Order: sequence, then structure tokens, then C-alpha cells
Amino acid sequence: MTKHIFVTGGVASALGKGLTASSLGRLLKNRGLRVTQQKLDPYINVDPGTMNPFEHGEVFVTEDGGETDLDLGHYERFIDENLSRDSNATTGSIYQAVLNAERRGDYLGKTVQVIPHVTDEIKSRIMRLAHEDVDVVITEIGGTVGDIEILPFLEAIRQMRLTVGRDNVCYVHVTLVPFIGPSGEQKTKPTQHSVTELRSRGIQPDAIVCRSEQPISDDLKNKISRLCDVPVEAVVNAADASSIYQIPLVMHDEGLDRAVCDLLHLEGEPQLDIWRALVKRIESMTRTVRIGMVGKYVSLPDAYLSVVESLNHAGFEQGIKVELDWIQAEDVEGLLAEGRLRDLDGIVIPGGFGERGIEGKIAAASYVRENNIPCLGICLGLQVMVIEFARNVLGIPRANSSEFDEEGTVTPDPVIHLMDEQRNVTDKGGTMRLGAYVAELAEGSQVAELYGKTVVSERHRHRFEFNPAYRTRFETNGLRCSGQSPDGMLVEFIELPGHPFWVGTQAHPEFKSRPNRPAPLFRGLIEAAAHRKEGRNPHLLSVEDQTTTS
Repeated sequence: MTKHIFVTGGVASALGKGLTASSLGRLLKNRGLRVTQQKLDPYINVDPGTMNPFEHGEVFVTEDGGETDLDLGHYERFIDENLSRDSNATTGSIYQAVLNAERRGDYLGKTVQVIPHVTDEIKSRIMRLAHEDVDVVITEIGGTVGDIEILPFLEAIRQMRLTVGRDNVCYVHVTLVPFIGPSGEQKTKPTQHSVTELRSRGIQPDAIVCRSEQPISDDLKNKISRLCDVPVEAVVNAADASSIYQIPLVMHDEGLDRAVCDLLHLEGEPQLDIWRALVKRIESMTRTVRIGMVGKYVSLPDAYLSVVESLNHAGFEQGIKVELDWIQAEDVEGLLAEGRLRDLDGIVIPGGFGERGIEGKIAAASYVRENNIPCLGICLGLQVMVIEFARNVLGIPRANSSEFDEEGTVTPDPVIHLMDEQRNVTDKGGTMRLGAYVAELAEGSQVAELYGKTVVSERHRHRFEFNPAYRTRFETNGLRCSGQSPDGMLVEFIELPGHPFWVGTQAHPEFKSRPNRPAPLFRGLIEAAAHRKEGRNPHLLSVEDQTTTS
């Protein structure tokens, strides 16, 4: 029978439940187990698709087009499995399903209540992932145990112990051990109170992951063990790490996977040689490149989490540490005057929605095109590159996207337009091209060389596309449409022959990047950025060489 691990959190949000669940998944998979993961979120939105990036961070898109929580990105990157829309459920989607069932008469006129109807729906979402080809389902519960919104989820996972059997369920609780400066001590009270709250809901944790700035002592582990009724070997310390990819090794050294497997009667030892080699590569990087991230949500880096990790993955492969320069798109024109973009080794123009910051992105795309600075445009990034080229090369000064000109009063030249002009766009959650789509790449193109093949599949999340009415004009003036949909109707990739790297994609390749298998376009960007840096200063020493010489 499929085993279930439930990861809860206490004291404060953003403690790292997602990374704990991801790391545990990596360790179990390295034991030869078939693992999948899930996030249950207590907010009432049906999905995060229409949520403000400043509040929620990025929306991660699955192969089947699910708009999901960013933690699913961590899950996929760590366990290297493609998840589905079933791997993320919210209070909103659960209540929506219950109310739809009530309207259909599925409950035969009974009074609909949180228990059993809502909790049964939550359990059904969990059980959807328990296929015969899955050994372990790891389910993270969003929020903290003190939140009122989380109560139906806690009740549901408490009932799971009866539904599938005690030997098939493990509860892992992530909590905080803060350091109090004036007393110079690490305190266990927050952990004690958090566990007490969890136990009041009928759940006794089987393992406790203690988050802390610095390692905690064995005495503190023993204290937490006694007061929380958890075996001391299942009290695990996750102190701050310099890289998130170190966390599985930290968890293993602390014995988390061993404690969980003993409880669930799972055999084997994890084979961690490949993962250790990855971490060693990360720790030994000596070269650096500086990449500008030109976006409109840069005040919250989590809005571009997968893009950042994809840049890191490409750097890992090439032994290059990526230093990010966060550039607010609205400030670009002023920064150009200051010369800030001049010293960058490359830039990324990531996705987004809405008109704010667009002119700054266009200005950045123009500057890097004219100055041979490597540039990768993603989704909206491709679109602003197209607009820039139309204005400054094709001589169409009012070229724009109909996204920013819905009434058609500003531009007579919508070089980017809605995929289906007849589509009803009032429902902002249901009008996009979502999930994986196939593209055909032009033989001999830069993108085909990077991918090593001419048929690729990448995930999408957008409403607007390159306007094919302008395609011939672009291509006769030097812009190459190097990838298209199989029917030839949609432009998927663009590039500029003769430029070191001026590449755009309508897709979001960052969603499929892995730490040991970087996305090809990001690999190409980092390689081009390294060449630019070395070309500007051919005698540039690595960090290690500088240290040795001095």
C-alpha cells in the first residue's frame, strides 16, 4: 500500500516546509522508492493563477497546465518528476467541488458540513495521487497549525491515519528554534507550543524538524524529545545552509529519512553520490558572471523563483556562480544613463502581465541588442523584444502589444496580439495557453543547437502571441523566427543571427530546469555571458587564482 507523509509547520510561515518536503522526497527517491508530492493550501482562491506576484510569488505551471503554488517547483527540481494539477489543491477548489456536488444532488439532500463532506474531499485529493505505481506520497500542508483556515486540513490528515492504517502514515512537523540575543540562548518554547497546538488537533508528530540559524545542541534535542514525546533520533536540526541543494544531505546526516523509513517500514539506503557531487560542484565554483534580471516584480525575488534557479543550474554545470543584479523595469531608462547595464555580462527579461514597466523592458532589450550583450527573453520578454525590433529596426514607431492597447486607440501596429481575438477575456483565470506544447525548431538555428534536436516541448502561460501578419517583414530584416508550433501558426522562438545571444521564447523553459540538467536556453545564456566577460578582460583571473597570486 502507498505510504503517506504529511508535513506541517508551526510558529511562523516561510520556515522551509516546502524544502523539507522536497529534500525528504529526494532522499526517498534515492532509496529506489517511487515518490510524488503535493501541496494543500488553505487560501480560498481556486488556484494562484490570478494572485498578485508580490503577495504569492511565482505561479508554477505543470505539464498538464495546472497553475500551482511555487513549492511545486521545488518538488519537481528535487525529485525530478513532472507533477500534475492534482499536486496542488486549495480551500477554494475544495469548497467549489463540494458545492458543485451539493448542487448536483450527490449528497442526497443531507446537510453539507465541514465534517465529513469537506474533509472527505480533502482526503480524496490526497488519495488521487496514491496510484499503484507510487510508493510514497508526501503532502505539505500550507500555513501554520495555529491558523484558523488550516483546521479542516489537519482534521483530514488526522483521519488519514484511520483510512490507510497507522503503519502507512507519518507526520513531520517543521518548527522554529530561535536565538534570543539578550540571553544568548536558543529557545525551545516555540516548538513546544507548536507541538501542543498540533496535538490538540489529534496529531502526534513522528518527527520534528527544527529550523534554526545555527546548529542546536544535543541537549536541546533531548529536551525537545522529552517535552514533545518524539524519539530523540527523530528530532532533526535544519540549520541555515548556504545552498538549498545542501539540505537533503543535511537532512540525511541528521537522520530524518532513516527515522521516517523505520516508522513506515521502508527498506534500503539512499545512494547519494550524484547529489554529493552536485553539492561539491556548487561549493567549488570560482568563476562568476553578473546577470541583470529586468522585471516588474523584483522587490519580491520569489516572483521569479524558477528563473533564478534555472540560472543557477546552468551555472552549476559550467562551474560559474551567477550573481544577480535585480533591476526594476520602470527604472531602466534612468539606469541606462548611469551605465548600469553596460557592465552586465547578460540579462534576462522574464514574464509578467500588464503595462507597468513595459517601456523599461523595451529600452533594455534595445540596449543589449545594440551593444551585443547576451539576452534571454521569456514569454513577455520575447514580446518586448519583438516590439523593440519593430520600432527600432523595422521603423514602426507605434508598434506595441494589444495587451497594452485593448481599445486599439494607441497603436495601428499590434505586432503582439491576442491568440484568438474572438475569445471572451472576462474570466482572467480561464483564457490562457497553459501547460506543455510542442514546437518545431529551424534546422541550424541557435536554439536547435542548444536543444540538440528540432522538436521540443516547453510549458506555457500566456494569452498574447507574435502577430503572424508581420512575420515576413521581421524575417526579411534579420530577425529569425527559429521555432514555431507544428501547424506553423504560432512563433515560439526568436533569435538574432550575428548577435552573441539575443534569444526569446514564448514558453517558460525555467519550469523544466533541473539542478543536474539545466534548461538549454539558460545554459546558452550563461555560456554567452561567460564569453562576454572573458572577452572584455581576457586576463581575468578566477577567484581561486586571485587568492593564490595575492
